[in-house]
Amino acid sequence: MNRLGREQIFSRLQALNPNPTTELEYRTPFELLAAVLLSAQATDISVNAATRKLFAVANTPQGLCRLGVAGVEPYIRTIGLFRTKARHLIATCEILIRDHGGEVPEDRDALEALPGVGRKTANVVLNTAFGWETIAVDTHIFRVSNRTGLAHGKTVSEVEKRLERLVPAEFKRQAHHWLILHGRYICKARKPECWQCPIRDLCDYRNKSFPPD
Repeated sequence: MNRLGREQIFSRLQALNPNPTTELEYRTPFELLAAVLLSAQATDISVNAATRKLFAVANTPQGLCRLGVAGVEPYIRTIGLFRTKARHLIATCEILIRDHGGEVPEDRDALEALPGVGRKTANVVLNTAFGWETIAVDTHIFRVSNRTGLAHGKTVSEVEKRLERLVPAEFKRQAHHWLILHGRYICKARKPECWQCPIRDLCDYRNKSFPPD
């Protein structure tokens, strides 16, 4: 795929959704960090259902530390790996209080040093909370990038590097969200809904699907 094709893809996605954002519900950088930490191997819907109740009781590192692991677990029990995530969340809160004045640091290394926070989570927080032009490659973005020909790669790291290099500058800030939403609702894993895809004619995928009878 050439530069013109990539520009057309993002121009169309932008026209359909000029101001994309995460579907996780949050009001502060800390709430976003906590929600993304909880979202690994879970749906945004399930995380939102849990954090609405949790954040109503405690939505700061100090508040969550007062709850402790045992106090957090009942609120997130419906989320996969909830025990591990509760431990990571409380450990993260303790580090934020101890090392960062209870605030989420706008620093990649500091974010990635937090328990349960990897590069993808750090990229989401830097992009969504702080406006960095990062692209957090999850399963949706990995699939869409390879399937469409936007950015081929055998690993998440390879795809991320190619997207950072190939996505036109004017679209980098929102590219992460457009690609996730496209993968979640149109370019699905089992069967992409090519018949309603706005970039169908620009996509390199050979086995395009047709509407069900």
